[in-house]
Amino acid sequence: MDDLQLDGEAEEDLRPTVAVARSVFQGEQPLGDTDQVIVETPIALAFNGISYAVMMATPADLDDFIRGFAITEGVVEQAREIYDIECVVNPTGIELDAKIASHAAHRLKERRRSMAGPSGCGLCGLESIDQIMRPLNVLPETRVPSQTVLDHAISQFRPAQTLSLQTAGAHAAAWCSWEGDLMAIREDVGRHNALDKLLGWQSLNTPEGFVLVSSRASYEMVSKCVVASVGVLAAMSAPTSMAIQSAKTANLNLLAFTSTGRHARYS
Repeated sequence: MDDLQLDGEAEEDLRPTVAVARSVFQGEQPLGDTDQVIVETPIALAFNGISYAVMMATPADLDDFIRGFAITEGVVEQAREIYDIECVVNPTGIELDAKIASHAAHRLKERRRSMAGPSGCGLCGLESIDQIMRPLNVLPETRVPSQTVLDHAISQFRPAQTLSLQTAGAHAAAWCSWEGDLMAIREDVGRHNALDKLLGWQSLNTPEGFVLVSSRASYEMVSKCVVASVGVLAAMSAPTSMAIQSAKTANLNLLAFTSTGRHARYS
C-alpha cells in the first residue's frame, strides 16, 4: 500500500480478516471456538473527488483495486494517468479517491453514472441493457499455455491464497508467466474485485503471461481482461454463455474447468 495516502491511523483498520466467536455443533453438543472470517466492507471509489461507485470488497491491496477498476471501467486508459490515491477509513466504510489526469476527469464527467455494486456483481448500477455490451477490442493472437504449464501454475496457486486458506471465503486471481510461475496473486471476497486488483498490479508491471482465476468465467471477467489487453483467461470453474461469445469476438483465449491434468478451451 505504498501508493496510498492514509488518513491518520487508518492503516490499522485495513484488516482483510477478522476473528469472530462461533459455536460448532457435533451432533447436539456445541463447541465454542473462534473463526477467521474474510472482511467485506463498503468501499467508495472516486476520481478527482467525483463519486463513481460503491463496491463491497475486502480492504487489501486497495491501490491495485482502484487502479485496476479505473482501467477496466474505462475511467483511465493507462496507469500513468493516475497520479496518487487517497484513502480515508470511517465507521461506515472506506473512501478511495484517485487523482487522475485532467482529460480523463473530463471524460468521466461526460459519462458519470451512479453505481452500487455488491461483491458478486460487476455490472450493478447500469441504467440500461445497452450499457452492458460495450464494444471490445480484438486482441492480437497469443500463445496458449500447455497443460504442463497450467499444472505448474495450479501447484503454486492454492498455497499462495493466504486469505482463502485462513477463511475459505476469498476468490483469487493470479498472474502466471508463460512457464507457469506465479508472479502475483490478489484475493477478495468478490471475484471481479480480485481480478481488478490483479490487473491494477499488472498495469504497473506489464509482465508477459496469462491470468488464472479461482472462480467461474463470466462476461465481466472476460471484458476486464480484454480491456487490460490480457490474451488468456484460465478459470478453475465454468464459463458462461456470454463469456464464451465475448471471448470469441475479442479473440481472447478462454480456458475453463482448469485443473491438474485437465482443462477445456472455449475460444
